[in-house]
Amino acid sequence: MTEPVALPAAPAGAPAPATIDAGKRANRRVGIRVLIYMVATHAFAGFIMLLFEIGSRKG
Repeated sequence: MTEPVALPAAPAGAPAPATIDAGKRANRRVGIRVLIYMVATHAFAGFIMLLFEIGSRKG
């Protein structure tokens, strides 16, 4: 059998495309997503705690 030959993904002389402030918008989107997840998690935890509080009062 013949062994597989690895081919380069791109020519060695090709430069990477230059970007200007490409990460700022991505970082902002990640920050907003983290904030939304934190608020939703705390709201869900508060709702669960409320259910436990209501359940303990009836028992």
